[in-house]
Amino acid sequence: MRQLFSILALGFLANAAVAQDATTYPFDGSFDDATFAVENAIIGKGLVIDYVSHTGEMLNRTGADVGSDVEIFAAADIFLFCSAQLSREVMEADHMNIAYCPYGIFVADRDGAVMVGYRNYPDGAMQKVQALLDEIVQEAIQ
Repeated sequence: MRQLFSILALGFLANAAVAQDATTYPFDGSFDDATFAVENAIIGKGLVIDYVSHTGEMLNRTGADVGSDVEIFAAADIFLFCSAQLSREVMEADHMNIAYCPYGIFVADRDGAVMVGYRNYPDGAMQKVQALLDEIVQEAIQ
């Protein structure tokens, strides 16, 4: 049993490392312009934004509470949304693709450089989602 747990733990850690991979693109403009462009690109695809996580604000607000004075981002937001059609398709292919839903696109300002990006997904059906995310980001950075 202990050996099985070790194998499962290694598998989880390997997946967690993969989940850290992201595709990013520089945005030629302000953080506010980038968030506006991402929001419009998502809505332009007929998708509904379920939630916007103001991660940068949270990190800046709580830094002193956790004993840090490091500013990671001047600003950072994550737009969370789903596509009913695409989600059904990828989850019919593998019901465990639920782990990737909702999908997210982030905008971050770090040291005056604004970037837009998304988490990379595994090979297989989830590449359709990654292609959608890339379409949205490409539209937003144009």
